[in-house]
Amino acid sequence: MQTGTHLDREHCVRAVQSKDARFDGWFFTAVLTTRIYCRPSCPVVPPKPGNMTFYPSAAACQQAGFRACKRCRPDTSPGSPEWNRRADLVARAMRLIADGVVDREGVNGLAARLGYSARQVERQLLAELGAGPLALARAQRAQTARLLVETTPLPMSEIAFAAGFASIRAFNDTVREVFALSPSELRARVPRSRAAGTPEFPGTPGTLTLRLPFRAPLNPDNLFGHLAATAVPGVEEWREGAYRRTLRLPYGHGIAALAPRPDHIACRLTLSDLRDLTVATSRCRRMLDLDADPVAVDDRLRADPVLAPLVDRAPGRRVPRTVDEAEFAVRAVLGQQVSTAAARTHAARLVTAHGKPLDDPEGGLTHLFPAPDALAAVDPGSLAMPRTRRTTFTTLVGALADGRLHLGVEADWAETRARLLDLPGFGPWTADVIAMRALGDPDAFLATDLGVRRAARELGLPATPGALTARAEAWRPWRAYAVQYLWATDGHPINFLPA
Repeated sequence: MQTGTHLDREHCVRAVQSKDARFDGWFFTAVLTTRIYCRPSCPVVPPKPGNMTFYPSAAACQQAGFRACKRCRPDTSPGSPEWNRRADLVARAMRLIADGVVDREGVNGLAARLGYSARQVERQLLAELGAGPLALARAQRAQTARLLVETTPLPMSEIAFAAGFASIRAFNDTVREVFALSPSELRARVPRSRAAGTPEFPGTPGTLTLRLPFRAPLNPDNLFGHLAATAVPGVEEWREGAYRRTLRLPYGHGIAALAPRPDHIACRLTLSDLRDLTVATSRCRRMLDLDADPVAVDDRLRADPVLAPLVDRAPGRRVPRTVDEAEFAVRAVLGQQVSTAAARTHAARLVTAHGKPLDDPEGGLTHLFPAPDALAAVDPGSLAMPRTRRTTFTTLVGALADGRLHLGVEADWAETRARLLDLPGFGPWTADVIAMRALGDPDAFLATDLGVRRAARELGLPATPGALTARAEAWRPWRAYAVQYLWATDGHPINFLPA
């Protein structure tokens, strides 16, 4: 559909005429006669092709003077899968913008994190997306503002600053320009009950209830099964059909409760500071891999006659990721050469001793996972693990704490993997599982993983790491998803949705 900076007009028109939801978020349709922009699956009668023009981002539509459709709500479509399958400058910038960096640190802060000048970042974003970082961040603020207006009883002044606007006037002007309605008119259109919660997650003070969209199909079994089976007590839990965990956020902390539904993920966020709403939502989406394009992934893997039956049996598997890259790296080291239960025990001890306590009136969550600087102060002798792994642990947390190693969403996958392999005690499995689940590399491949090798042997694939890696060349660029299908041949709890 999209290659580089160009949209294929013929394919876009066909997607709009067939109301193909698969392309929601890939591009946006702007209607020249009405000056409204829509998602491809908009339920209204499609406009004439001659009246359509296409943009790669909602921000570009807004900059061109188009308003968001009130029927299909294009600003709430799934994010483009482009930003999670690429590691170039534009993709890394988009991941940072989604994480709220422009609102907190400005364009110069965004550029500094990427290692480029602000002018270079602006130029590349404009070339590919038709909008610069400020416009993209503004579009995100508008979406957050509408969410708060429609789902909370907060005063508009509080919503303005929680959404990241510098003034109430900027908030009012942006909402009116993007949605063709004032904030009070937006709220008046919503049934009163929605601001108080939904039957899925009853409303209580300090909570927000959201519906996180995704591209179908989505198989929740391995996704939620993995998160629940490896949950660290006090930080994560499975309770009443939802995966719950604590979140360390830029302005405070939070608790997320996520439950799979047929056409969305039910999300409940409890935040100590509402300015963290955009970041918390983005990190939950990233952890659940909700912006993936499962049809493209499964079509590629289904082309292999060995994987095809696995894909056909349970299509739409996602890669379970993380909300905190540094936390996952520490947990990967704790899990080296031990069982899932032992890894949880090691992590729980660290959490109890060094994590920041918090209250959870609705469940059993007790702490935030310790930050790298707190772990760097841990006495190595207090760690109940072999000496070589203690060295690996202390080296990792030291590098994370002093900034020599950074695992944020902007990390270059290949460069970061090479830096991990330079650390003592880091072999291919540890580096690759971090690349897959923390960095988000969709092509990371665990050729040395025992579960992957066992599945390969049972399926008649090569079982040695070198031969299996060569065989997996046909699965690029989606080898991380192939790992999920291979793992799923086993009866391990990570492959099953908890009861």
